[in-house]
Amino acid sequence: MTQVTLGFSVHRPEMTPLIHDCMRRHDAIFLEEPPEPGFAKMLAGRLSVDEYLLQLDAEYPAFSRKMCYLLRELNAEGKAIFQVEPFMEILLSIHAFFAEGHRPAELQKNAIQYPVYLVEKNASRALLAYYQTVMAGSFDETIAAITEFARMDAARFRLRDSLRAQEIAPMAAKYTSSYVEAGVMHFRLRWFLGQQLFKNEQIDVIFLADNALQSRGQYGRLYGPGDQLTFLYIFHPKMHNTRRAKVLAARSIIYSKIVVKEELTGDLNTFPHLRDELDCILMTRRLSLDDCRRLFPLVRRANSIEARKIVGGYLADLMPQPDRYLQPA
Repeated sequence: MTQVTLGFSVHRPEMTPLIHDCMRRHDAIFLEEPPEPGFAKMLAGRLSVDEYLLQLDAEYPAFSRKMCYLLRELNAEGKAIFQVEPFMEILLSIHAFFAEGHRPAELQKNAIQYPVYLVEKNASRALLAYYQTVMAGSFDETIAAITEFARMDAARFRLRDSLRAQEIAPMAAKYTSSYVEAGVMHFRLRWFLGQQLFKNEQIDVIFLADNALQSRGQYGRLYGPGDQLTFLYIFHPKMHNTRRAKVLAARSIIYSKIVVKEELTGDLNTFPHLRDELDCILMTRRLSLDDCRRLFPLVRRANSIEARKIVGGYLADLMPQPDRYLQPA
């Protein structure tokens, strides 16, 4: 029987020891990234980690650096390591196609490049509209803009996970055990993998942030209000304009203002990012739609530190305090 472990995690430096422990228990490892030139040389030590990362536009450089050294160890232990993210690979090919002077109208409607182009265009356009609206639009206009982005982003997640499952399944079937790396928003990948794999192949799901949360006396999933909103549309794409969606959208606006954006590289044993995200989730869980409406003009141009103080002061007058269990709002 083939064993597949789907490991959901966040790309933060503090998570690498947990990721390492899970990966090393498997024969094959499927990373959530497109194939990069020099990857095999970096794994083998023929290319330095710093030189390898110079050619990448890493969103989380500290995390990426730690992961490279981790993967080198696993490669030395004989693990098979693959970079598998076909959506991003196809998107890069589309960018190259346009760079050669071609136009979107020249994309073949029956080729996979076309749906990838469409979902990426729709999500990017919706995100830009949100950025423009959140700085100058009204609260209700901002709610509508972020809800539209969540809908478009959900469609992108569904296509990404479908393509990735199709590529991973036949490769994973060749190994006794495989570890599939995935961001926490790719939960739909579990269903797509199940559709692709045979009955004698078992899929286990682990949430790597759970142990860290439990060490702080918290139990649940580390999903912010924006994540929850996107999940609504991933699993219920026809849902539209519900009060729950509006509340989550409103909370996500406040959450995005108070959460730490930059990588924290201090005492990683205390899980600084997870603790910060958890604190922000618990804060925004206490906010109603009207609360967010009142806070919106106060935090929209504030930095994270200023916004946290504003929201904290506002919540100080509200009762009761949230309990220690992290449950979906």
